[in-house]
Amino acid sequence: MTVAAPRRGLVLPRWFRPNVSWSITWAYLALVLFLPLAGMLLKAAGVGPAAFWETATSPLALSTYRMSFGIAAAASLINGVFGLLIAWALIRSRFPGQRLLDALIDLPFALPTAVAGLALSFVYGPEGWLGGPIQRLTGLQVSFTPLGVAVAMVFISLPFVVRTVEPVLRSLEREQEEASWCLGASSAQTFVRVVLPQLMPAILAGIAQGFSRAVGEYGSVVMISSNVPFKDLITPTLIVQMIEEYDIDAATVIGSVMLIFSLVSLIVINALQVWGQRYQGGDASR
Repeated sequence: MTVAAPRRGLVLPRWFRPNVSWSITWAYLALVLFLPLAGMLLKAAGVGPAAFWETATSPLALSTYRMSFGIAAAASLINGVFGLLIAWALIRSRFPGQRLLDALIDLPFALPTAVAGLALSFVYGPEGWLGGPIQRLTGLQVSFTPLGVAVAMVFISLPFVVRTVEPVLRSLEREQEEASWCLGASSAQTFVRVVLPQLMPAILAGIAQGFSRAVGEYGSVVMISSNVPFKDLITPTLIVQMIEEYDIDAATVIGSVMLIFSLVSLIVINALQVWGQRYQGGDASR
């Protein structure tokens, strides 16, 4: 009778053990994330409180803040609605070209932002396929206006909502909806009271990711906007212009303000996500 040798436990490499892996994690994040951001903040603080405030609150800077954060918020909310509709169609429907559409949703992830801006300018320009007819019929110009900035931000941030909502929607139990219908609820009531609360955390997460992506967008926006101050100039473009003029101190100040605004916005959106998790009975403390 042969006695099987005892099986040895899984032996991990030394660098993959928990105490070592955490050290590597902190070191890597410090090199690629924390130190660069801290360096920029220290550089901005070095100009002095008075100069920092004057630069950060200049009329030109304030106009770009409104343009960047305002349009990014509007674009992310638009994608929150239409991203949910697209995810619903991909999960709950069957139609010709569905797989092709599912693949094309991820195109803004892989497409260089300059190429995206070029494509949008071609389509929505004054002589473009859509821009020309829209301008002739409504008198509304898309390219080289704030509307063009919004189109670019919607384009590059759409996949975040769709891909965040899809797995949650796929995992929902259809029995809950059927029970709601059996109790006399309409389709609209079932969606609002049963389905939507369970999707809300994912929707808010997708909106948060899309907002963060849209705020920092530069490549596609710079090609579809006129980049004129007080018209459609966004904050990233202003920073690039300041660097080209060798005004490094002003660029770091504006960049620091944008970083602070982004952190505050993410904190607020994360609070909304915690609020949304209460509908699912999840642990809001996590």
